[in-house]
Amino acid sequence: MTRTTKANGQKEVPTKDADCKRLSVMLVGGEQDHRSQLQHRLARHCGLVESADSLDKARELAARCHFDFLVVEPTANGDWNLDWIPSLKGSSSIILSAFRPDTELAITALRAGVSDIVTRPAEPGDLIDAFKRHLSSHPEGVVPKPTRLIHSSRHQLVGESPSIRQVKALIERIAASSATVLIQGETGTGKELVARLLHHNSGRNGNFVPVNCGAIAPELLESELFGHTRGAFTNAHQGRDGLFVSARRGTVFLDEISEMPFDMEVKLLRAIEESAIRPVGSDRETAIDCRIVASTQHELTTRIKMGQFREDLYYRLNVIHIDLPSLRSRREDIPALVNHFIASLSAELAVPPVPVSQRTLDALQAYHWPGNVRELKNVLERTLLLGIPPEESLQLLTEISLEDSSSYSLDWTLEQVKQHHMAQVLEASGGNKSEAARRLGISRKTLERKLPGEPGNH
Repeated sequence: MTRTTKANGQKEVPTKDADCKRLSVMLVGGEQDHRSQLQHRLARHCGLVESADSLDKARELAARCHFDFLVVEPTANGDWNLDWIPSLKGSSSIILSAFRPDTELAITALRAGVSDIVTRPAEPGDLIDAFKRHLSSHPEGVVPKPTRLIHSSRHQLVGESPSIRQVKALIERIAASSATVLIQGETGTGKELVARLLHHNSGRNGNFVPVNCGAIAPELLESELFGHTRGAFTNAHQGRDGLFVSARRGTVFLDEISEMPFDMEVKLLRAIEESAIRPVGSDRETAIDCRIVASTQHELTTRIKMGQFREDLYYRLNVIHIDLPSLRSRREDIPALVNHFIASLSAELAVPPVPVSQRTLDALQAYHWPGNVRELKNVLERTLLLGIPPEESLQLLTEISLEDSSSYSLDWTLEQVKQHHMAQVLEASGGNKSEAARRLGISRKTLERKLPGEPGNH
């Protein structure tokens, strides 16, 4: 690596270092002045540099944030016990900075889990070299992060039923792997959510790139995935990178892989096996570095027997299989899902949350939910948007959904749903518009104006 030397003999590293800009580092122990100076200088080359003067402080920082490397220095008197390192190490790599590292120290350090030893006082250049040695020895070229599930309002598997706990455990176990994954489940069970959790807990620093294989025209899919060169086809006025390149060091999620055109399956299989793609119109291959996660709501083995899906591609995708349970098979998770969606949607829509009675929960748990978790979320979202009294809103909407699921289509617009709901409330009020308006929390004039077939509603 190119290096410059400062006037005082200290080694410096080039300012631009793309490989290290993404690293997170914690400096542990050593003299405070040197640690502060090293933190300041190393911060120019790494994405995050923190410092800890004690084991307790180091553990506190490690609990809040993952660190790719821990740089450990002994205290001034050299009294340093390495036995505590395994308890803090986790998936971080340890770099030990020590005076005159001898064979005995090296053996002790390796047994404790240390990856490398540099001569103290550590300089940024020495540490960058150590980081690079470790990165180059890792097959993915990245430092894996711990497989702890991200619990956020957007990326969270809600529920504690046995089936969903098995899915959570499997995600934690395989997230850091580079193996391809096939997710199977009915529509609305959360296949993309699982794919995102796999990505966010994988330690990969690239993008998560979702692709709906059935939503892109067959003649455009190859170009979307692999890219194209200038002039490759009509209107290709300039070259374009495909989604596989956009997902460098990230994850490509091939949603509804069963809808992929048969001739594209051959090209996808080659891309996975060779870790390379050939852009449309190019005679050269481009190396790719991304994980492939695919999903389907269909039984692919049946499609294979019917000649509608390649068997060799199936086995290449199905290295790890995740089967998502339907909502009706884990009804005990519905109360937790209801609470989660009401809290997150009320914040997102800027409307007050609604209380949910046990009677309403019982009704929701009794429904068969053909649209699974997505349908439950849609029901609760419409409930909040309609803006009628909370308990009555949920009960009325539940009754419509449960007792007559054909009374409205999920393809309806929000305005159509509102009109339908108003008509139902009016019917339940015996045709009394004033009573219906009171229940809906709107004026009678507004009710008359919005109801289908009423004067002024054309």
